[in-house]
Amino acid sequence: MTVRSGEDGEGGLAASVVAAMFDRDAASQAFGMVVEEANDDRVVVSMTVRPDMTQAVGTCHGGVIFTLADSAFAFTCNRGNKTTVAAGCSIEFLGPGHEGDRLKATAIEVATAGRSGIYDIRVTNQNNDCIAVFRGKSRQIGGSIIE
Repeated sequence: MTVRSGEDGEGGLAASVVAAMFDRDAASQAFGMVVEEANDDRVVVSMTVRPDMTQAVGTCHGGVIFTLADSAFAFTCNRGNKTTVAAGCSIEFLGPGHEGDRLKATAIEVATAGRSGIYDIRVTNQNNDCIAVFRGKSRQIGGSIIE
């Protein structure tokens, strides 16, 4: 899989780590996610809402939106090649996603201290309407994603 690294177009560590993670991430692939950008500043992951991702009232299931944001969070907190896991997270839903919408999760690092970090992920649709805001807390556990 190819991961765009952003403005410079070069691979870089972040793009290499995210590509390696994505290649082993069956869940993100099953949801049809695409990593649009991975660099030192942010990671952008997108997917299209399919019919099987909607719930009883006809909008995108909140768990699907959460999964998109969570994948962007995972890629972002690991992009420095230090194995990192979620220590906690929360999501606020601000609007619905609909079948056919192209949702995009843009993840940024807010702060790190020692082995802990905080990351914000904004989920938008193709009109740039904010669908959800996710905050993830991470913890480095040792090891690396790539050699």
